[in-house]
Amino acid sequence: MGDFGPAADQFLQFLKDTNQTIWQVLPLTPVGYGNSPYTSYSAFAGNLYLISPEILRQKGLLSREELNESELEISTKTDFTAAYQVRTKLLRTASERFYADLDRGHEQKMEKFILENKSWLPDYTLFNVISLENDRKPWNKWHEKLAKRDKPALKRKKQELAPEIGFQNWIQFEFHNQWLELKRKANEFGIRVVGDIPIFVDHNSADVWANPGYFSVDEKGNRELVAGVPPDYFSETGQLWGNPVYRWEKLKKDGYRWWVERFRQMFHLFDAIRVDHFRGFESYWAVSAKEKNAIKGDWLKGPGADLFHTIQKQLGELPIIAEDLGFVTPEVEELRDRFRFPGMKILHFAFDSGTDNIFLPHNYLPNSVVYSGTHDNDTTRGWYQLASEYEKDLMRKYARSDGSEPHWDQIRLGMLSVSDQAVFPLQDYMGLGSECRMNTPGTVGNNWGWRYTPEMLDNIDRDRIRELIFLGNRFRKTTNYKTNYQ
Repeated sequence: MGDFGPAADQFLQFLKDTNQTIWQVLPLTPVGYGNSPYTSYSAFAGNLYLISPEILRQKGLLSREELNESELEISTKTDFTAAYQVRTKLLRTASERFYADLDRGHEQKMEKFILENKSWLPDYTLFNVISLENDRKPWNKWHEKLAKRDKPALKRKKQELAPEIGFQNWIQFEFHNQWLELKRKANEFGIRVVGDIPIFVDHNSADVWANPGYFSVDEKGNRELVAGVPPDYFSETGQLWGNPVYRWEKLKKDGYRWWVERFRQMFHLFDAIRVDHFRGFESYWAVSAKEKNAIKGDWLKGPGADLFHTIQKQLGELPIIAEDLGFVTPEVEELRDRFRFPGMKILHFAFDSGTDNIFLPHNYLPNSVVYSGTHDNDTTRGWYQLASEYEKDLMRKYARSDGSEPHWDQIRLGMLSVSDQAVFPLQDYMGLGSECRMNTPGTVGNNWGWRYTPEMLDNIDRDRIRELIFLGNRFRKTTNYKTNYQ
C-alpha cells in the first residue's frame, strides 16, 4: 500500500531528477470508513500504515525474515485488508522490541514527543484504544460514562489499557520520526512538501469526542447539523459529507485554541498546506443530520478573517493554498485575497464555456496554483474520453493539438501559464485512464486504492517533464539544465 520507506526515496529521486520542486500529498491522518484520508479518527495523528517496515528493520526492530514472510504482491490496486493485517502484526512486534530494549536516550525522546503533543496525543491514544475495543462503533454508542468522558471511568480505562496506549504512543512517535526524516530529504533536494488539511473532521473521531462543545452534537453526542455542499458540478443532489459543523462562537470564545494547535501541527509537518473547502471559512452549507441528501440546507457564516488573524498572530506567516473551487462568492475571494492565499485553477474545468472562463490559462493571475485535475477529478485521459465534443474541440484548438495526448497538452498549458505554482497528478504524467482515478465524489467502496508500480515510475518521460519545466521557467535555479535553447 506504500509507506515512508525505500519506495518514497525513489519517488523523491524522480522529483529531483526531473527538477520538480513541489510534492503535494493527501492527508496523512489515520483513515476511517472507506479508507478515505478525508474520513479520519483524528485531525492530528499520523496513519500508522505509512510507517515503513524496512526502516524498522534498519533500526533493529524487525528481521529480514519477518519482512519476507509479510510481503504482498505488488499491483496497481491496494489490498487494504491484507496490508492492514500484516502491517499491524509487524508494528506490534516492533513496538514490543522497542520497549523491551528501551535505553534512557530513546526514553527521553519519547517523553519529549509526548510532552510536545500533549494538546492532542493523550486524547487520541485513549480514544483509539477504546474505539478498537468497541469494534470502531461511534463513540456516542460506547458505555455512557466513557462517551461522556467521566473522569473516574477514563482513569480506570487508562490503567486497564496502559499497554495498548503505550503501543499507540509508539506508533505516533515512529510515524513522526519517519515522516520528518522523509521531509528532510525532500527539502535537501529543494522540494517543498505541501500537506492537506480538511476543514471538517469526522464525527467518530478523537477530536469530537474530546471537544464536543466545539461541534454541532447534542448532549448524547448525536449529530445535529452536518456539512456538505449543495448540488454542483459533481452531484445533482449535492454532497452530504456528514461531518458535524463547528460551533464557531464557542471556538472564538476559546481563542480558536483547537484550530491554532491544528495549524501548528500542520506547519510542523509540512512546508505549506492546501486548505480543503476554503470557502467554508467564509460561509458553509449546513444540513440537518436527518436529511438523506444535501439539497435542503442553509448557508451559515464562518469565522472569516478573524480566525486567520488569530492563527497568524500566534504562528506567523501562513503558507496556505486555498481550495477555492465550487460556488465561490465575492466574499470568499475577498477573504482569500486579504491574506494573499493563492487559489486553485483546474484545467479540466476550462473548456466547457467561453474564452472568459476563469480556468483558461490566459485568465490566470500569478498568485495561483494550476492543476490539470485534483484527487476528486478523473485522470486527464479519462476526462477527455468522457468530455463533450465542444470541450474536446476547444481544448484541441487552445492547445494547438490533435488531442492524441490530452494529458501532456494540459501539463504543457499548466507549465507555461503564469501561475506561480503548477501541480499535476502522477496519473497524468503516466497518461493513465479512468481505471486509475483516485476518487469519485459521492461514491464509496472503490476509491483511494490506486498505486503505481516501480516500473511505471521508471517509464515516465522524464526528458519531457524537464523540458516543460525549463520552458516554463520553473526549474530549480541551482540546476545546470542544458537544452537546445541554451
